[in-house]
Amino acid sequence: MKNVYKQGDKVDIIAVARAARVSPSTVSRSFNHPHLVNPTTRKKIARAVERLGYIRNRAAQAMHGKRSATIGLIVPTINHTIFSEVIQSFSEAVDEAGFTILIASHGFDLDREYAVLRKLLEHRVDGIALIGLDHREASYRLIEQQGVPVIAIWNYDAGSRISCIGAENFAAGALAARHLVELGHRRIALVFPSTDENDRARDRRGGAEAALADYGITVPAHWRTEAPYSISQAKQAAGELLNHSTRPTALLCGNDVIAQGAIYAARQAGISVPSGLSVIGIGDFNGSAEMEPALTTVRIPARDIGRRAGEQITRAIAEAGALGIERQRCDVELLVRQTTAPACAGKSGRDG
Repeated sequence: MKNVYKQGDKVDIIAVARAARVSPSTVSRSFNHPHLVNPTTRKKIARAVERLGYIRNRAAQAMHGKRSATIGLIVPTINHTIFSEVIQSFSEAVDEAGFTILIASHGFDLDREYAVLRKLLEHRVDGIALIGLDHREASYRLIEQQGVPVIAIWNYDAGSRISCIGAENFAAGALAARHLVELGHRRIALVFPSTDENDRARDRRGGAEAALADYGITVPAHWRTEAPYSISQAKQAAGELLNHSTRPTALLCGNDVIAQGAIYAARQAGISVPSGLSVIGIGDFNGSAEMEPALTTVRIPARDIGRRAGEQITRAIAEAGALGIERQRCDVELLVRQTTAPACAGKSGRDG
């Protein structure tokens, strides 16, 4: 005889309610609005769900206009540590509010980002989180047409078209440049990723160039080089800068991944860091403090940004988007460690 707790072969919400000795509406509330249910009751329901193997039909909920309790998070890459902290803290924040994230990456290709965005919206996600504020007009238009709460993570802009939370990357680049100049460096090279579709890199480089210009320093074209978010390719790009008779005394790198590659390039070229070459990154990723030597960098508070973004978008979903555009700025911080030192006058060749 079929179990009366089942519809067909699957456990339903009524079975969970009976097993937990609560009403079906309480079970539903524990999923959709957990903060409204007593913690003891939530534990009883969770034990019943686990024991019975109950799975909610999210697709059916979405078809009936109910929330899917999912948030789409689209990042440029999940290959390395650049976004790992922000993803983790964002996930923790939305999980506490009863949501799950669906993560997708676009490989720094904004056309592909648009395609991924469409797919997530087809899955009826309740909200969308994007990295940065560089997006195709088609992506912005799609978000506006669908009326789904959205937030841009990582970059702050007082005039942003959508809600955003992040750092002023322009300020981060300027802070890194001023640190090198205050150490006496004038021969400073820039190693940054492509800025064509990357507002974070573009703002950081712009901030660095503006700060250097304030000191009357112009970076020559042959000391401006591009490297993707790859240690090996950054090592190659930095190596080309360093393998000349006249070289910079400092490298300002667009992020910590590039800075790590630059330090390896210096080691390969026989140049000691920091006595022969100062290197500074931006980000303060996991492991930057544990490098040998420990990396001087400008901290972007990734965990704080992710947590705040998660709290903000779940609040916007709860209010059905009525909150409008919200913008939050997180402060950056210079962390002086062991890869920067005062410039040595006249030092331009290889270390002996």
